[in-house]
Amino acid sequence: QVQLVESGGGLVQAGGSLRLSCAASGSFVSINVMGWYRQAPGKQRELVARITSGDSTNYDDSMQGRFTISRDNAKNTVYLQMNSLKPEDTAVYYCYADATMNRDYGAREYRYWGQGTQVTVSS
Repeated sequence: QVQLVESGGGLVQAGGSLRLSCAASGSFVSINVMGWYRQAPGKQRELVARITSGDSTNYDDSMQGRFTISRDNAKNTVYLQMNSLKPEDTAVYYCYADATMNRDYGAREYRYWGQGTQVTVSS
């Protein structure tokens, strides 16, 4: 099993910055991809960014240039640096990890989710 613990959310004024962290722990062979989704009330969940173990990154167009995803493989931690925040960035942010796990029938990849952290950007 893999547990993801998120931190760093909070209340910030428009134009401000926040840094989210998500640390993975547990038993796994490797964590291949880590990333962030967000969901606002009444809105669909959307991908914010993802990063591979080799530091290849992908961003949603609306976040690129303002958000930066990074990871520390030694610490099994993914970060999301959020700059120039806008009220429309207000949402619960969920991190995820795609981890290769050992099972009786062989190694398999599973997706694990963090508990979510609230980001609120005031006008």
